[in-house]
Amino acid sequence: MEPTNVHDPEYYHKVVDCQYACPAHTPVPEYIRLIAAEKYTEAYMVNWESNVFPGVLGRTCDRPCEPACRRGRVDEEPVAICRLKRVAADNKGDITHLLPKIPSKGNGKRIALIGAGPASLTVARDLAPLGYEIHVFDEQIKGGGMMRSQIPSFRLPESVLDEEVNNILNLGIHQHFKTYVSSLKSVLNDGYDAVFIGTGAPRGRDLTNLPGRAEGGANIHVGIEWLASVAFEHTKAIGKKVIVLGGGNTAMDCCRTSRRLGGEDVKVVVRSPYSEMKASPWEKEDAQHEDIPILDNHVPVSFVSENGKLKGMTFEKVHAVYDEKGKRSLVPTGEPHVFIEADDVLVAIGQENYFPWIERDLGIEFDKWDMPNVDSTTFQSTNPKVFFGGDAALGPKNVITAVAQGHSAAVSIDLYCQGKPLDVRPDPMTNLVSQKMGIHEWSYDSIVANDDRYVVPQAEKKVTLIDRKKEVELGFDKNVGFKEAQRCLNCDVQTVFTENRCIECDACMDICPTDCITFTVNGTEEDLRTRLKAPSLHLDQSLLVSNTLAATGRVMVKDEDVCLHCGLCAERCPTSAWDMQKFFYNTTKAHHGCGSH
Repeated sequence: MEPTNVHDPEYYHKVVDCQYACPAHTPVPEYIRLIAAEKYTEAYMVNWESNVFPGVLGRTCDRPCEPACRRGRVDEEPVAICRLKRVAADNKGDITHLLPKIPSKGNGKRIALIGAGPASLTVARDLAPLGYEIHVFDEQIKGGGMMRSQIPSFRLPESVLDEEVNNILNLGIHQHFKTYVSSLKSVLNDGYDAVFIGTGAPRGRDLTNLPGRAEGGANIHVGIEWLASVAFEHTKAIGKKVIVLGGGNTAMDCCRTSRRLGGEDVKVVVRSPYSEMKASPWEKEDAQHEDIPILDNHVPVSFVSENGKLKGMTFEKVHAVYDEKGKRSLVPTGEPHVFIEADDVLVAIGQENYFPWIERDLGIEFDKWDMPNVDSTTFQSTNPKVFFGGDAALGPKNVITAVAQGHSAAVSIDLYCQGKPLDVRPDPMTNLVSQKMGIHEWSYDSIVANDDRYVVPQAEKKVTLIDRKKEVELGFDKNVGFKEAQRCLNCDVQTVFTENRCIECDACMDICPTDCITFTVNGTEEDLRTRLKAPSLHLDQSLLVSNTLAATGRVMVKDEDVCLHCGLCAERCPTSAWDMQKFFYNTTKAHHGCGSH
């Protein structure tokens, strides 16, 4: 193998698996160390730089960072990264003086944001400190978009959302709420220098072609529309027997909300096997904890009504069959159809984009699914003045993805307004800083707790099920937050190897607790992976390969998959060939390029 190019910051970025997996590249180990040091405000601001909504995401994030967590490879459970984010948010001090200052004189550019969800608010936060005049339009009464209309209050208290939305709106943003934009052409004619569209995926999929849909329509509701109706207190009750169709997180929110609005017998019915449901595992667990059964492998056949009144639904039982390519088919079992009684049915089977207000003569190309053709890096449409982000750009995902796309779009809008090419984008701020303070003394705590992952406490069911605004999760207190933070392996502290100092004594290899270091003759990657002290099986994780060592002609190979970044190799090394260095990767400055935060 060729020596690893350790001068490429992206190599070290990739090794910080949790940060790399986060769409907004939040520097997870950095803020966890600050929490352990009881520096909650500082930890919050590290989050705010990247993910914009720490309090919201500390409760509702889909947690792509946690499956990537290195702790999960040596323990049964990863670090509770998401819930530690909430620890910072719950215990921070006043951050008003830490927010970016808005220039007294603007740069003369006006930007319109259609929709006030997480993507648009991220664009506003990134561009306002650069002197842009930002106008945000939304038909809701407040900002937040789907965070307000689709995430129930028992998961996300309104006070938390209001605080973090207002931190952005108070940056001199011109607010046009209760305003429905019916024509993009009219917005463009108002002389804005650029327009960002972050209207989400506002239309829920329905089962309009299923027999009985029209007859029982009064008691059949589209999930996301029903959740919005509840959030804005237009809907305050539901029948005692409820069927929720769908296996995603929206379905979980629907069934749990139903329990709080009078549903006594609430069932989730899903086509797929339980293990293949799109809902996050913890969302399924929370629903079942609230006595909501999940019936998998049931395909809807018809709605059943009598005298114009919905009585329930019939389902066909199926099982999953997979072909040689792994493609799934749902095959009927041949059993009799199943009838389930219901007073109300909530249809939560997916969301779709909806752009009737965008005229088709504006130079914006749409694909066969009526989605705009958007560049996945710049988020610019085929009309160079119009940008998309969040669910409106590439389809429904989640809040943290919308934030990441908002950052990227903000860079593009800034470059566009300056007349610069959009593909020449700012580099991230990256560097390595030594963690040594003296001989074999480290400026970070390399002792990692052996504790199991701590359980987040919840309020009692008898309290939460009678009040839809009562938050279920109570969050970690400071003491438990500290203990959970101690489980972090500090994997942004890198093991850096310097070949010309190595005397090949193998001391680092002997002391390594995971056998991740091997000194051997070079070979192809496929060959090397089989000859390491412990075979390297995960091909998506890199091997760190040195230049040829002078004494023996061997190379040093380190398997990044199992390295704990514990520092023992550097402590044992007699020549300082191994060093521990802190890796900084500030993607926020890469995204908006201003450094004003």
